[in-house]
Amino acid sequence: MTNINKLNETHDLTLKSWVTSANQANSDFPIQNLPFAIFRRAGSNEAFRGGVAIGDQVVDLACVAENKLFSGDAALAAQACTQPTLNQFMGMGSDYASALRLALSRALREGADKSLESCLLAQSDIEFELPATIGDYTDFYTSIHHATSVGKLFRPDNPLLPNYKWVPIGYHGRSSSIGVSGQTFHRPVGQTKAPDAAVPSLGPCKRLDYELELGIYIGQGNEMGDAIALDDSDDHVFGFCLFNDWSARDLQAWEYQPLGPFLAKNFASTVSPWIVTLEAMAPYRTPWTRDVADPQPLPYLESETNRHQGAFDIKLEVLIQTEKMRNEKQQAKSVSLSNFSYSYWTVAQLVAHHTVNGCNLKPGDFFGSGTQSGPEPEQAGSMLELSCGGKEAIDLGNGESRTFLNDGDTVVLKGWCQKEGAARIGFGEVSSTVLPAKI
Repeated sequence: MTNINKLNETHDLTLKSWVTSANQANSDFPIQNLPFAIFRRAGSNEAFRGGVAIGDQVVDLACVAENKLFSGDAALAAQACTQPTLNQFMGMGSDYASALRLALSRALREGADKSLESCLLAQSDIEFELPATIGDYTDFYTSIHHATSVGKLFRPDNPLLPNYKWVPIGYHGRSSSIGVSGQTFHRPVGQTKAPDAAVPSLGPCKRLDYELELGIYIGQGNEMGDAIALDDSDDHVFGFCLFNDWSARDLQAWEYQPLGPFLAKNFASTVSPWIVTLEAMAPYRTPWTRDVADPQPLPYLESETNRHQGAFDIKLEVLIQTEKMRNEKQQAKSVSLSNFSYSYWTVAQLVAHHTVNGCNLKPGDFFGSGTQSGPEPEQAGSMLELSCGGKEAIDLGNGESRTFLNDGDTVVLKGWCQKEGAARIGFGEVSSTVLPAKI
């Protein structure tokens, strides 16, 4: 297997592209990134196919394959990306993904022969589809700051359940309602029960919330019955995206015991279109630690490698744009900024735990990280936390405020990695809008 943990020539900070927009200081998509998506020309009847972002352009991988611009493993990988989903490509494994990444990097560098120029399309001219068919979706609960804050609201006397520090907690979600950025959905309807009511009632959710999460796509799967060892997890993770796991907090409060989330979570979830590969993330791996006062992981969740480079330094931001803001041509308002490095569990631990019982993962399977809240109040990844359970309004700076989301509100999540000595790489954004309930 290719060692996608290590820096190689594709990460070289000095690399520039002949696609000049990729060289701009704040570009999400420099030549060191090269994330994958599924796209077609906007408004066309073309087949959806794989593409790679470079600056404000996209490389059409079907064009690359048709014109036989690459050879060897890179050519086989490009051919797999002609499909309407990336599942086949993801399942080929990290060697093929790495070969295609290297071929793209070399072909897009300054000084290259520009053989890819005929395969470029402007991102402003395309539309996206889900990058993979998501067969199964598991949502985790990896932020101890979020778990503690929410626990205090729901269980003041017992905010953090005793298994939290031993087990990467998760539940199996609904993959059919996951949509790509631009998704709109109707405010969910369900049962709620007011504290002073004798019986529950049915009606539109009144406490609609977003959740700031990182999405994790599985690449190569495992056979049923075979666990994935912690230090082998990188061979099975294709890459990351941004993920908004919408939540109906009033429905959740009534239904979540004893079996956990159900209608409060299954009505909509939204992913960003671009998948940043695990290899692209190599410069932003960081050490992972566990407080010495906490239980240390069981052996199957513990390794020197995981301690050394299990965490990722990914900045995550939430913005809200109300209908009034859109009508008045105002920009979305930033309401929180967090970082995935605060996660209590690592991606490798999620993979190892998910499969320790013999569960089989398949290419395109999807993990949600759980809401990524940091230790400070302004780093909260949900309105439930920012508004202290709806008790304190969030000022949007234009005369409007929110405790939870209104119809017409658009939520935008952004993510990027940036530090001295490495190229800034971004995730683009995921945007989605709340429509009125259908009643």
